[in-house]
This record gives sequence, structure tokens and C-alpha cells, in this order.
Amino acid sequence: MSAAILQSGKEKRVHSGHPWIFRSDIARTEASPAPGDVVEVRACNGAFLGMALYNPNSQITLRMLTWKKEPVDEGFIRNRVRNAVAYRRSFADLKSCRLIFAESDGLPAFIADAFGGVIVIQCLSLGMERFKKIICDELVQLLHPDGIWERGDVPVRELEGMSLESGLLYGDVPDRVIMRENGILFSVDVKNGQKTGYFLDQKENRAAIAPFVRGKKVLDCFTHTGSFALHAAHWGAAEVTGVDISEYACECARENARLNGFDSVSFTAANAFDFLREHADSGDSYDVVILDPPAFTKSRQATAAAERGYKEINLRGIKLLPPGGILVTCSCSQHLSPESFRAVIAAAAHDAHARLMQIEWRTQGRDHPILVASPETQYLKCGIFRVDK
Repeated sequence: MSAAILQSGKEKRVHSGHPWIFRSDIARTEASPAPGDVVEVRACNGAFLGMALYNPNSQITLRMLTWKKEPVDEGFIRNRVRNAVAYRRSFADLKSCRLIFAESDGLPAFIADAFGGVIVIQCLSLGMERFKKIICDELVQLLHPDGIWERGDVPVRELEGMSLESGLLYGDVPDRVIMRENGILFSVDVKNGQKTGYFLDQKENRAAIAPFVRGKKVLDCFTHTGSFALHAAHWGAAEVTGVDISEYACECARENARLNGFDSVSFTAANAFDFLREHADSGDSYDVVILDPPAFTKSRQATAAAERGYKEINLRGIKLLPPGGILVTCSCSQHLSPESFRAVIAAAAHDAHARLMQIEWRTQGRDHPILVASPETQYLKCGIFRVDK
């Protein structure tokens, strides 16, 4: 069998359980593996370390599948899918959750999200592309969805040597899928919306705002299709304003509000940075401010600029809150550590002449499990704070 031999000392990373091996960690290959092959991973002394997907075109050249010497065949892949679904059956609504979370479920770079009767998949690894049909077949057997849609329109696929592809893989998928999350209806654009159509990772965090919004005036910035805003209305907020730079996103949010019969919610298409600054400068006030922006950085090199952006919105958000107000602030930037994000929030509070009492410090939902050996699998930070001035 083909093998990849690591540089001296690089086996420590594999022993730790981390699922990625970079191109620079590899000394040589044996038996001429092709891109996408499953290969043995060996230390420089020849000791067996595990089995991995090999792609020399990717900076992450080896993606670990198993640390055992076992066949990586159809049965292996189907078992991984069964384990992923069985885990989520114990706590999740299987029509509103992430069914497969890539490396965390032992299926590297493969995502499957469930929205109502539809499953949306993304495959971002050449090696996993070879197993895509097997994974989808197993999902059909386990969950009997109405349809499976692929969102392969992600540029990183080209870096893996794959084409950009989106389309129907099974059954029937409408342009919009109605999903229920925490009792709220959402119309999900699975074919053209961001990522797989909707951000499921905040589901448990949206439920966590319930004790703080009843009867309150709430501002939700970077609302996208209204997820936090509609949750605030559902949990009894007196007045909710959602802000997003995209008019299309705001119209989708309005449609979601109409689906649920919410008349206390309005949506404004505006740059959230400008909106926060203008309303803070004019002395406006909200009881609850929610900040859930997109990732401000996709690389470690741009972290400093991202921190400035997070500080700016948190500073303005805190200024909009009276004593006793609630700040819900999030970051999905993987390259910004939880410690760095806390420091940014603390700096913003200092500049706003406010003190923050932490109520909760949260991360992504349980359907996006975190590998202890892989910090990269924990990317979402969500803090809920009470403001004192």
C-alpha cells in the first residue's frame, strides 16, 4: 500500500490525535500515491501511525481517518456516518441540525446539514469526494430525506483539485425549505444561501437569550436572515430591530417574520458599523444588543485587523446599552482565540467606560462537536454580559 513518511519528530502531532498533517511535515512518499488516495502514515523510522487521505495539492496534505491499521472501505465510511447520526439522535432535532461535522465525526472536510426534509452536503476534500455517494446512500437509509442537495460552489474545492459543483444528488429539493428551529419557522435558501443556506451552529445560543429579552427593546446587528431577531420576538421582546448590509437578506428575514406572524420585528438594510456608530452618537438606547458578524478574518495574518473590527462594534454596542443592559456578542473567526476575543471585549468595555459581568460564555452547538486534540474545530465564541456603567 502507498505510504507517506513523516519528517523526524513530526509523529508527535499524530500521536496527540490531531487530524491534519501539513506538506512540510512529510519527508517522502512510497509506492506513488495518487491525489485522493488512502495511504498509510509512518514515522521516519517506519513505525505505523495511521491511515489518511492524501492530496499533495493541498497544504493539509494528509487528513487522518484512523489511527488503526484497518481497511478504509465502504463499511468503514458507513459506520462513521451511522455513528455521527446516532450521536445526534440523543439530543438533537434531526430535521434542524448538523448531521456530520467533518474531522470531528471522522469524515474529514465533509459537512451535512439537515433542514426540514432536506439534507445539504459540502465536500471540501478530494479524498472524501470518492466516498460522497456512499455517505449520501447511508444518510438516505438512516433518515429517509425528501432530497439531498450538494453545495460544492466553494473555491477551496479548486485548491483540492476539484471542480465547483452544486446540484441534486437524491430525491427532490425545492428552492426554499421550511425548517423549524427552537419552535420558529425559517425559510432556508439551500441552493443559493450562504454556506449550506443557514447557520445551525448558533441554534443553542439563540435559545440562550430567552431569559433576557422578554418585554425588552432589542437590536440584532448582522442579522442575516433574522435568526437572532426572530428568536428575540419568539421569546417575548417588545420591539426588535434587525440590521444587515444586504437588502436581500433583510427581505428573507421579513419573510421569516411573516411566516411566524411576528409584528414586533423590523429589518433595516444598512452597514452595521455605520448604524452602530450613528445611533450611539445620537444617544439611542436598547435593552439588549446582539452582535453576530461574519468572520472578520480568514487567515492568521489578518487577525490584528479583525480585532480592531470586533472592538469597534463591541464599543458601539456597549454605548447603546443602559446600566443593566445585556450584550450578546459573537465571533466565528477561527483564527481569533477565545482568549483574544475576551480581551477585545474587555478593551471595548474599558473604552466605553463600562464594566461587564459575564453571564454565560458559550461556543457552537453540540451538533458541531469539538475535538480536544484539534483547537481548529472550536471556532465559535458567544458571550452574554450584563453591562454596568
